[in-house]
Amino acid sequence: MTPPESAATRTLPSASGRSAIAAADICAVIVTYAPEPDLLTQVLDSVQPQVGHVVVFDNGSPGMDVAAGLSGREAVSVVASVSNVGLAAALNRAIERARALGFGHVLLMDQDSVLDAGMVATLAQALATLSQQGPVAAVGPQFVDARSGRPAPFVRMGFPLNDKDYGGPGQTVSCDFLITSGSLIPLTMLDRVGGMDEALFIDNIDMDWCFRAKAAGLALYGVCDAQMHHRIGEQLRASRVKRDGVVVHKPFRLYYIMRNRVLLYPRASTPRVWVAQDLPRLVLKLIGNGLFIAPRWIRLRFMCRGLWDGVRGRSGPMPTP
Repeated sequence: MTPPESAATRTLPSASGRSAIAAADICAVIVTYAPEPDLLTQVLDSVQPQVGHVVVFDNGSPGMDVAAGLSGREAVSVVASVSNVGLAAALNRAIERARALGFGHVLLMDQDSVLDAGMVATLAQALATLSQQGPVAAVGPQFVDARSGRPAPFVRMGFPLNDKDYGGPGQTVSCDFLITSGSLIPLTMLDRVGGMDEALFIDNIDMDWCFRAKAAGLALYGVCDAQMHHRIGEQLRASRVKRDGVVVHKPFRLYYIMRNRVLLYPRASTPRVWVAQDLPRLVLKLIGNGLFIAPRWIRLRFMCRGLWDGVRGRSGPMPTP
């Protein structure tokens, strides 16, 4: 049964008579770092038929020649970095390449996101339709966790808890946040909002961009009929508290997760309601990782270091220990 509609969740009208965004005007952007070759092949096989071109930015993968591995693919450009410049900078450089190639829209993707058939066309039609009602910064798919098989909700911020909306067939959901992977963004909106914040390096980059887009009066929508399979974090552990499980990150990622949220707190574009509800989440993450997930001391040390650097306003790549 289709869930009831609300002001934030609604069914799109028929596409008849509405201008569409051609696949030929969409360039997919994929950032890689030590990708699994077989999985990257699946990702490219899923996206190439749906877009006009693919730009792969390899972020200094150690011991791998990603460009050589993709040399036989048509309509794929590889930008190879000699070092890891961070996710934000990699996305910005790849978007610049898409712009130079003459594309008007970019589809941002992670190296482990496998698209369902027709996902991009569904996003493009939704973007064209929704843009007639007001400026739309981005639309994104509903992703299914590749490990648990559970769909992820779209989020609207609230206090003390967020409103999580799973939507239903044929519906779009007005939301406050879209993950990077799967987001379809017009380059004109990147001009208005700005690019990804390279000072953050990795983690919370998509959150910061969405905050800036919303602060600029632009809308974000999740499109329920557009779907992909995706992974968040390195592991997903079962939990009695969280239905969808607990995402487990590597210790070095915890440094950025902790530091960057602190860096976002004072920014004018960051909603105060998010800060209010994120502070308790920060404490819970600190306790949960420091007490219950091995190696506890290492995880705690990385998190505390990130918090300290965040308080000091330190950004960029994590300093070498």
